[in-house]
Amino acid sequence: MILHASCVALAGRGVLIFGPSGSGKSGLALQLMALGCDLVADDRTAVATRDGVAVATAPEAIRGKIEARGVGLLRAETLAVARLALAVDLAHLESERLPPLRTHSVLGVELPLLHRIESPHFPAAILQYLKAGRAA
Repeated sequence: MILHASCVALAGRGVLIFGPSGSGKSGLALQLMALGCDLVADDRTAVATRDGVAVATAPEAIRGKIEARGVGLLRAETLAVARLALAVDLAHLESERLPPLRTHSVLGVELPLLHRIESPHFPAAILQYLKAGRAA
């Protein structure tokens, strides 16, 4: 299945970034790449399940490319496949300081879900989530 989403990964653990066109998927992916994540796919992400785990790859036509709005298409090294560990929905703004645990289903696999926050620490918080998860 191909989703309208971007995906980056840290140590093979992927974050699926989705939202409407112009919501900042590529921009957030670029910020996470600047913090050490690897590009998996930009704007279109192929997802599948392997042994009950959701995985992401890039469609061949866009592999190794990411859009930087106002700059153009940039080349990037990519990770061939990432195990999805987190989903970020840029269409919804988080209103709670300590939000409830949410999930997003990808091909029947439940992923932890974060809503967009308007703060410069959002990419760093996502990175830390990938590293160590969230406390209960």
